[in-house]
Amino acid sequence: MAILEQVMKIRQQLPGIGTNKLHHLLTDFFAEHQIKLGRDKLYDLLREHHLLRTKRRKRAKTTNSQHPFYKYVNLVKELIVSRPNQLWVSDITYIRMGNDFSYLSLITDAYSHKIVGWAVAETLHATGPLRALEMAVKTLQKGKESLIHHSDRGIQYCCQNYIKLLSSHKIQISMTNQGDPGENAIAERINRTIKEEFNCRAFLTFEQARAAIARSIQAYNTLRPHASCDYLTPNLAHQQHGLLKKRWRKYDGKMNMNKDRLAHI
Repeated sequence: MAILEQVMKIRQQLPGIGTNKLHHLLTDFFAEHQIKLGRDKLYDLLREHHLLRTKRRKRAKTTNSQHPFYKYVNLVKELIVSRPNQLWVSDITYIRMGNDFSYLSLITDAYSHKIVGWAVAETLHATGPLRALEMAVKTLQKGKESLIHHSDRGIQYCCQNYIKLLSSHKIQISMTNQGDPGENAIAERINRTIKEEFNCRAFLTFEQARAAIARSIQAYNTLRPHASCDYLTPNLAHQQHGLLKKRWRKYDGKMNMNKDRLAHI
């Protein structure tokens, strides 16, 4: 079937993309072939052929906030983000590697959802987050507007070397309240996207993990549309200014859509 062939073609580069975004990417294909297929029908087609995303497993703990370093206050609770490089959000997530773990540090622009800095490390030391931050600050232009860096209260983000690098670039520092991951929701969501939609959950070697993650972040930034960014890719959204239209769909009790279906869109 031509639709399934096109789905597989898209998923060669975006392996775990959900039904909602997949339906958006198929819009031109449907028009070209005069196909009328709604999102719900696409969901049923994917389910029939066992092409829905697999459910995620519980994550390992990567945050240690029991340390003597200063913990900064949350500056972004009421912040309206209206341009790129106004707010960066950072987090660390684990990547399974044989019987052990490696750790992926990501820095994401909250406006465009573009990953501006990343690093994979074999330990939870601050080396990985520092490398990600060094990559991110290289993208900044001279005479930049004010920028806030937001993270959890983990020791990696509170340690002297990390704070020193932020301060040297005049980047304001913001942190979540203790034990509230909801205050860093964008970063948490990007972690899941890279691991689940791009199948970056487990590898045999560190070198294999790093190479696959590099390819995945490139595809994520250049190919994957975001409903929160008017269905622009992160790279395109990063070139915009002003509030971007949210394309989230709202559902009510009258719609024939159960929780299992919502989990895949």
